[in-house]
Amino acid sequence: PKGAEIDIRSIVVGDHTLSVLEIWGAEYQEQDALLVKPESRSLLESLCERERVSMAVIGTIDGCGKIVLIDSAAMEHAKINGLPPPTPVEDLELEKVLGDMPQKTFEFKRVSLVSEPLDIAPGVTIMDALKRVLSLPSICSKRFLTTKVDRCVTGLVAQQQTVGPLQLPLADVAVIAQTYTDLTGGACAIGEQPAKGLLNPKAMARLAVGEALTNLVWAKVSSLSDVKASGNWMYAAKLDGEGADMYDAAVALADCMIQLGIAIDGGKDSLSMAAQCDGEVVKAPGNLVISAYVTCPDITLTVTPDLKLGNDGVLLHIDLGKGKRRLGGSALAQAFDQIGNDCPDIDDVPYLKKAFEAVQELLSQRLISAGHDISDGGLIVSVLEMAFAGNCGVKLNIDSEDSGLLQALFAEELGLLLEVHLKDLSVVKQKLEAGGISANVIGQVTASPDIELVVDGRLHLKEKTSDLRDIWEETSFQLEGLQRLKSCVRLEKEGLKHRTSPSWSLSFTPKFTDEKLLTASSKPKVAIIREEGSNGDREMAAAFYAAGFEPWDITMSDLLAGKSSLEEYRGIAFVGGFSYADVLDSAKGWAASIRFNQPLIQQFQNFYNRPDTFSLGVCNGCQLMALLGWVPGSDVGSSLGSGGDMSQPRFIHNESGRFECRFTSVSIGTSPAIMFKGMEGSTLGIWSAHGEGRAFFPDENVLASVVNSNLAPVRYCDDANNITEVYPFNPNGSPLGIAALCSPDGRHLAMMPHPERCFMMWQYPWYPKEWQLEKCGPSPWLRMFQNAREWCL
Repeated sequence: PKGAEIDIRSIVVGDHTLSVLEIWGAEYQEQDALLVKPESRSLLESLCERERVSMAVIGTIDGCGKIVLIDSAAMEHAKINGLPPPTPVEDLELEKVLGDMPQKTFEFKRVSLVSEPLDIAPGVTIMDALKRVLSLPSICSKRFLTTKVDRCVTGLVAQQQTVGPLQLPLADVAVIAQTYTDLTGGACAIGEQPAKGLLNPKAMARLAVGEALTNLVWAKVSSLSDVKASGNWMYAAKLDGEGADMYDAAVALADCMIQLGIAIDGGKDSLSMAAQCDGEVVKAPGNLVISAYVTCPDITLTVTPDLKLGNDGVLLHIDLGKGKRRLGGSALAQAFDQIGNDCPDIDDVPYLKKAFEAVQELLSQRLISAGHDISDGGLIVSVLEMAFAGNCGVKLNIDSEDSGLLQALFAEELGLLLEVHLKDLSVVKQKLEAGGISANVIGQVTASPDIELVVDGRLHLKEKTSDLRDIWEETSFQLEGLQRLKSCVRLEKEGLKHRTSPSWSLSFTPKFTDEKLLTASSKPKVAIIREEGSNGDREMAAAFYAAGFEPWDITMSDLLAGKSSLEEYRGIAFVGGFSYADVLDSAKGWAASIRFNQPLIQQFQNFYNRPDTFSLGVCNGCQLMALLGWVPGSDVGSSLGSGGDMSQPRFIHNESGRFECRFTSVSIGTSPAIMFKGMEGSTLGIWSAHGEGRAFFPDENVLASVVNSNLAPVRYCDDANNITEVYPFNPNGSPLGIAALCSPDGRHLAMMPHPERCFMMWQYPWYPKEWQLEKCGPSPWLRMFQNAREWCL
């Protein structure tokens, strides 16, 4: 260990009354320590100044082998008062901390487990069981979690939580792209089986790995041997039985991963999962969460659970439990307030490895149209989820193999479900058999949205897909009612019953930008302007670059310091994000930094008035352009016109009362907007992610003028392409479905949705197969940026 001298008073604090101990011992959550060469100090300081990040040099490496903590304030006080210099606050020899430490010894006591067989009344029907199981928080829709977080930021998200035409939260694997210009990326999937740990900690650990892999398998990965994982342990390890259980689970986990050829390279331990409450010990069940991650050679080969083939689809079941149907620790057991005694497990780890590799080969050859893992809820729940996501039906014909009806349907033995085309069935089965994998046909996909279940030749269930989906969604909607406006929750809940696939249509064919424009030695320059808290700058730069522009990263601090000028740019783009954390409402802090700085506002107005310039504002940038009065413009009614700020249209809090992230439908109408030339008449999907996107017109005359002058080029629409104000098709409640505003001359455009986050088809979470577009190709939204490039010629 080298050692260093650190001055406690060099650390930046907001409260100067903090003691030395408080500063030194505080667990800062948002601070980083960097080790830099002395010659790099000025570079780091300039970067921090540009990004408005506070930094301080707090010490130097001196080779003393100790951490010497000094208090320069105390030293200065002693000097002024003629006192001897104080001793260091801390003088710690690093060898004592980082050297060879004696190993700790733990002594665990085992506690024998007492369990009872599952006891469910013989009269319980499949529908009775499904009503209970589908309502469990662990099984039900996770809509209450997914719509309130930004799932598209960076524009590198190739697979997020939602899938299918209705965008239901059922994705098995997360996939991100490495770059905007290639198809390589990375995949991540999670596995956890806490209820199984109550019965068999060893099986729980193996199943957690198995679930992570049966989720990960739907993304094409470089190799199973490349898979690494993070293991997060949560146990009350000091209590009798718990530490021993965790040890057993850890040994089982290691043995399983060695057989699979994968490894854990990090993780976190929470080993104090117990507390005293009213004289008794309350503990959390022991748990292990496996987060597996790996590189992807082609992100477009990812398969999602939504059924896609209609009457041409066949369902295949790969049974990783090899015929065993153990119900212990299952969702069915939980639904009847039991645990059971017979725990599922991975009895043949090499078979799991072979199945993973066989499915990966099928992905490479694009022979699988949909896939899903079997875990929580068992076979029946997994099949239903695939039908829910595809908004279609299934005819299931299952052989219980004398295991019992409930066991055949609800046992949570690991497995894989594959939808393949009828014409490919024999080829797929042959390839699986060649890999040593057995697969059984268990059903036929149907275009009609009905679920039919036959077990051992007897009909046990015949229900509408939407009715079963309503049960699955009910718990989520109840939780939603606690988070957003209840009337909005009711609208979405009732509307979901009648949803159809969006009937999008294009008035043009998307194409890549001409190579001559991309390789030109001189390109029009566009300033990608961001403020403190912006987060959409990189995807905006990528979209403009893909259209043949030369994008420049410009911060507001660059403009304020005079390090950059708008005079040299043909276009500017105000990006999305949360400038100044939206504490003054969206974009108000950003607008104030421009409007209340006379030289800066003059520079922006000069740019706005130049006839050879254009501007685009998205999300936070859209809100900014409204507050600057750039849209719809002084001639129509804005802060720059006679009505002043009181007449300026702006964007306010969503009607639902919270942030909304959705892949929503919009219609592009006739308008003067230069960026929508040739796109009129198209209806298509686009990412929308904002908390304050509702267009507000203080002056009704301005709204009328905007509509009559066609200055609202983008409107939210429903599945039938009708412009709408109905939630959730209109995610914020904007009047007349207004999603964008432009200036009368069409040069300045502000829109709340994010075209820059979906300018490639792999960024689209779903699109109709009638479009016949390749996932590796450009999306319709690239045309926007190409139009701007063409206008600059």
